[in-house]
Amino acid sequence: MVVGLLMLGVIVVGVETHIDRSLVKSSDLLGASLLGWQLIYILPVAILTNDFFISGFWIRTFASKTDKDLRLGTSIATVAVAIILTLVGATGLLAAWTGAWPGDPPQAGSIAFFLLLEQLPAWVVGIVVVLTVSLSTAAFDSLQSAMVSTGSNDLFRNKLNLWWIRLAVVLIIFPVAVVALKSPSVLQIYLISDLLSASSIPVLVIGLNSKCYWWRGFEVVAGGLGGLLTVFIYGTIYYGNAQGGARLMLLEQSLYVDDWSAFGAFVAAPVGGILWGFGAFALRVGLQWAVARARGQRFDAFDRPPTGSSQGIGSVERASADADREPVANAKAPSIAGNL
Repeated sequence: MVVGLLMLGVIVVGVETHIDRSLVKSSDLLGASLLGWQLIYILPVAILTNDFFISGFWIRTFASKTDKDLRLGTSIATVAVAIILTLVGATGLLAAWTGAWPGDPPQAGSIAFFLLLEQLPAWVVGIVVVLTVSLSTAAFDSLQSAMVSTGSNDLFRNKLNLWWIRLAVVLIIFPVAVVALKSPSVLQIYLISDLLSASSIPVLVIGLNSKCYWWRGFEVVAGGLGGLLTVFIYGTIYYGNAQGGARLMLLEQSLYVDDWSAFGAFVAAPVGGILWGFGAFALRVGLQWAVARARGQRFDAFDRPPTGSSQGIGSVERASADADREPVANAKAPSIAGNL
């Protein structure tokens, strides 16, 4: 379906759209800009860290039979997604160069794709709408399956009836839809979640490394919260007041600002999170050492935990994956097959 949509879009756009070469130079879209250079860093950090919170990716990860299959599937998906995003992103350029955007009266750049779509024949628009809705429902189905799987296995350890989990997922959909409809910008919602993930995921990944067995959940929580606090501190210094720091945490001005506020926020979040995480680690180890010395006990903060122990984050993940692999695979097989 995706391949068919791409082929149809590329052929029709190539035939039906006519680029005004004078608009190519006057639009200045091919020139360098501050935001363009900033996005080279912001987008990879935001997307990579945010994907750790998407259950659909983890479902497909654990569905892989071997690491080789996982690497192969990831490589193929990376190439496919890169091609799709390049083609879809190019529609913004085409909309500007064909005169479809900004239009009269001027329209927001976020709807440039739809402005270009209006120039295509009606039958093409109909097919594109049908295929787009189909793809959206397929992605929504994957998200629902992932939420049910996460709630059943990770939260309730398969002890709660699956139908109650499904009912809870259905109930969650309504407030989420309301927030999406009432929000002034969907992009802002994504950016807030990206900022949250950028502050918490780096310290979490440290604990997933088996060599960092001394890392604990306390460092992850402290690092995640500290990363957000660092964004607030950076915004307060950058704008000169605490209100500006609080607004930067919500990214109210989005990415499209001609300054270093958004870029600084996405630098402060991971860097601050790591620094706060190691600060929390030093505090915990220091307290453990003081308590051990006061009680005359052995200082064991750097002892490697036994296999399967819940002392380290990485050990928790491995033990949980090993213990639940068979029941999870059996429980998720229908939904995974339907989405793959």
